Amino acid sequence: MTNIFQPFAGRFSVALMLILTIFLQSCSETPDDFFSTAVLNTNVISDFGTPILAKHISDETIEFADIPSSKKKGDEALIMIQNKILYLEKSLKDIKALTANDQLREDIKTQSIALYELVIPVYKNEYTAYAKLCDAKAPQAESLQLVKTIEEKYNARFEQQYSALLSNGKAFAKENNLNVDWK
Repeated sequence: MTNIFQPFAGRFSVALMLILTIFLQSCSETPDDFFSTAVLNTNVISDFGTPILAKHISDETIEFADIPSSKKKGDEALIMIQNKILYLEKSLKDIKALTANDQLREDIKTQSIALYELVIPVYKNEYTAYAKLCDAKAPQAESLQLVKTIEEKYNARFEQQYSALLSNGKAFAKENNLNVDWK
């Protein structure tokens, strides 16, 4: 007597493997989502360690005598930094949750995490101190010295890490036919 289920067992195992493969691949982000999270989101920190970022922070404290609505409370620069820290921490969490199912994705994920782990403590410490100086209308020489110290201490390492990430990001975008304007 033959087992009537025997012909189905082979087909069932093939179908099960196919479904499992599709399921496992669906757990991975699309190339576009991966790129957006790990590479594109770093645009928000591209001015790290530069006088441009310092100016943006300082600009939060500008008041205009002839515009009453420009009157400041005295904590605008600090609030800007605190909000940026929250965004950077969320971005880091999102990057850590990414699936790295090949070497290039793994490299990009690792580089992106390292970049955020470099800048977040500086925002929490040095840029928070700078924002407080700006809000307190501290002497410009004191503020500028802190900006110079940040630039000297962190900018070279940041630029090196950021360039390496963008280089791998370009390779990833090309490999996955992502339409990215690198201007």
